[in-house]
Amino acid sequence: MTTPLLQLRDLNKHFRLPAPLFTPRPLLRAIDGVDLDLMAGETLGLVGESGCGKSTLARTVIRLHEPTSGQILFDGEDVSSVPERELKGLRRRVQMIFQDPYASLNPRMSVADLIAEPLEIAKIGTPAERRKKVADLLDRVGLPRDAGARFAHEFSGGQRQRLGIARAIALEPDLVICDEPISALDVSVQAQVVNMLEDLQADLGLTYLFITHDLSMVRHISDRIGVMYLGKIVELATSAELYHRPSHPYTQALLASIPVPDPEAARPNAPMVGEIPSPIDIPSGCRFRTRCPLAKPICAEAEPPLEDIGGGHLSACHFASELAQESTGAQPHNQERTS
Repeated sequence: MTTPLLQLRDLNKHFRLPAPLFTPRPLLRAIDGVDLDLMAGETLGLVGESGCGKSTLARTVIRLHEPTSGQILFDGEDVSSVPERELKGLRRRVQMIFQDPYASLNPRMSVADLIAEPLEIAKIGTPAERRKKVADLLDRVGLPRDAGARFAHEFSGGQRQRLGIARAIALEPDLVICDEPISALDVSVQAQVVNMLEDLQADLGLTYLFITHDLSMVRHISDRIGVMYLGKIVELATSAELYHRPSHPYTQALLASIPVPDPEAARPNAPMVGEIPSPIDIPSGCRFRTRCPLAKPICAEAEPPLEDIGGGHLSACHFASELAQESTGAQPHNQERTS
């Protein structure tokens, strides 16, 4: 059996918040026992409401946040406790595309210097070779080769995101973590960036962890999709399976909230109501029960484990099998290229 490129085992990231003197500091459980496998060459989408822990998970995987406990196994090696000075090897193989390209690019550095910086840190190539590499990377992401003399503020939002992508692939990593890379872009530009990411994956053999709140886009780009709620994975399945047979009430509510052209169209499930609870005060039992229309007494008493309900479809709901059978699903999965 092939070993996953990335394995998370009972991964936790908790934050102690400030509090008045002599008062216990509250514990915010941003990531609360996540188990996840990511195979080489695949795209795993990660969706959920704002505040569910998606970005914290990404930053913990790349060790921008130190994990509280659990394991991060990359290519079979536990990197969760590797000292900071030894992380250069990991970060050469794992890169990140950030949500805000402007905030992640130094405005005082030229584009050529921005993209060449990872190569310099890793001591790859001579200055002439790095200049050629930068020109090739600009060409690969659809920008003119002479753009290296300009600065990030001279580009549009979509172009800046292309610069961020060029910088992320400069070291030819194995895994690229895409932290909502299209959320700040116009819809037409989103499609172009996603298509480019797919081309880069095919050409370079990249693996993506694709974090987004755009349920339509994640369906297009992902091989599998994980659904997060209050720091936990509550459902995980192939893209087609998740949209056809959602088995968790939270997933069903997310899918029901996708805008449709016909406002009179019938929806299989009503969108969820209420606000996501605070990760400082997580409900007992099933953490979705306070907003779930199907909640029963057992939901408050016992937390449902993430279990396989058939064919690798994982769900953390006491009634997952019944819900999967009743679900009418969505439209057939479309693997066509985004236009």
